[in-house]
Amino acid sequence: MTRPFALHLPTRDPRAGTGRGLQGITAKNSNTRISASRLAPAGPAAVATRSPSSDNLGLNSERLRAAMIERLRSQGITDERVLGAMQAIARHAFVDEALASRAYDDAALPIGHGQTISQPWVVARMISAVCEQSLPTRILEVGTGCGYQAAVMAQVFSQVYSIERIRALYDMAKDRLRELRLTRVRLSFGDGMLGLPTATPFDAIVVAAAGVQIPQALLNQLAIGGVLIAPEGLGAQRLIRVQRTGPAKWVREELETVRFVPLKSGVQS
Repeated sequence: MTRPFALHLPTRDPRAGTGRGLQGITAKNSNTRISASRLAPAGPAAVATRSPSSDNLGLNSERLRAAMIERLRSQGITDERVLGAMQAIARHAFVDEALASRAYDDAALPIGHGQTISQPWVVARMISAVCEQSLPTRILEVGTGCGYQAAVMAQVFSQVYSIERIRALYDMAKDRLRELRLTRVRLSFGDGMLGLPTATPFDAIVVAAAGVQIPQALLNQLAIGGVLIAPEGLGAQRLIRVQRTGPAKWVREELETVRFVPLKSGVQS
């Protein structure tokens, strides 16, 4: 379903909300936080760390990654560019050593500070959604987190900008992406709700957290013809795909029901 709208987006389509609760949310489309106390040593502010043992899952890593790709295919991901990028990036390198054995599960995992590494299906779906009509060149990610999604996007797009509001996560992602020598990724520390006006316009924007509505500042930073993909809503959330079709005109399309961590303003040092 698509519909044009003028300068300001509505908070949500009323048909997507009342009476639905979290109906339709499954393991394949939930990016909600999993309690770290159940999976890793206690400490809500703990930052994911890595050791040689988590870098060395050996042949098992290749097998698990291949199984992840086949699962993504069965879940409807068909873009070979995206699947190839997911195959190329070791997800276990971006999670705590205690969670490395679960890195290729179909689940979001905690990375500290109340944030998650998005589950593989979510990453693949969002990247695929901005590639449906053409391959963007210049893309902005709002919510770097541990850097995994930025690393995957760097295999697909030639210029990747990513902004993170939590200093500890920004530092962690910067270190890991530097280790991988991903020179296509340019990280910034700042308020993602404001976007990155010094680097506009963007051919695509991917937002990794859900707000009540999509910030107008992000919509304004899309190039004409550019596409934004973001979750929207509080209790019941949906992925929203927005294409800018004119200076003050966007077309909005509702996709799957999902669940993400909340989009917040400001920075956390």
